[in-house]
Amino acid sequence: MPDSNKIKIILIKSIHTAIWLFFNVVIFYLLYAAIADKIDIWVWICIGLVLMEGLILLAFKMFCPLTILARKYSSSTKNNFDIFLPNWLAKYNKLIYTTIFAIAVTILIYRLLST
Repeated sequence: MPDSNKIKIILIKSIHTAIWLFFNVVIFYLLYAAIADKIDIWVWICIGLVLMEGLILLAFKMFCPLTILARKYSSSTKNNFDIFLPNWLAKYNKLIYTTIFAIAVTILIYRLLST
């Protein structure tokens, strides 16, 4: 891989990881707020952000646009070629975080219906 491709992959991985960290904060805030029954404007913003991310993934056939971009600069077949995560986490990332989001929304619905 030429040096310019290595630099591009590192840049993409860094941006992708920063976005992943941001969405961790979003999803875990949502889970915390639902469990603690602290339903505020941020809960609705979090839900909107996650739904927006889901629409983007649907538009790109369940791939992050950064993954598609990174494919131009790497021939790696690893699940984590485009992000600084352990390979197992990159592989199951969507399943893990969709499950956490679904749990948070389920608790939120329970909270809203029980008031």
